[in-house]
Amino acid sequence: MSSDTNNEAVSVMNDLIETCRDGEKGFAAAAERADSADLKQLFSTLATQRKTFTHELEVEVERIGGTPADMGHAAAAAHRGWMAVKAAVSTDDDQSILDECERGEDYAKKAYADALGKTLPSDLRPLVMRQADDVRAAHDKVRDLRNQHRDTKHEDHDRPTA
Repeated sequence: MSSDTNNEAVSVMNDLIETCRDGEKGFAAAAERADSADLKQLFSTLATQRKTFTHELEVEVERIGGTPADMGHAAAAAHRGWMAVKAAVSTDDDQSILDECERGEDYAKKAYADALGKTLPSDLRPLVMRQADDVRAAHDKVRDLRNQHRDTKHEDHDRPTA
């Protein structure tokens, strides 16, 4: 593997590390603020998933001779949607929390799509692909729950009162 390829791989993986850290923090904040026990559980599970993803990526960065991004590393902070999500999830309303979590997952999906569009060593690609699939699945689950929650809320709102 050439030095350029290695440097690009480390950069790509570090971007994903930051994205996963942001997701972990965003989902943890959502779990703290959600009303529904089911949502609290889902968000806690997704926070743990992102912590695991971060660890897997850090191990691979070290394996290829790089230094994993630390918490203060993010040069691309403007592109990191989860930080905005964490700040916005202060309403303690499940609908708002689901809206913001989906928005955060949009950023995560894009980060993984961008990573898969770059040159990665063949031994790293399966890990990034697996995590990208899991991020897409989490996004779709959050989106579907958001839609169900909104539909249920509208049905309740549309019912005549006695």
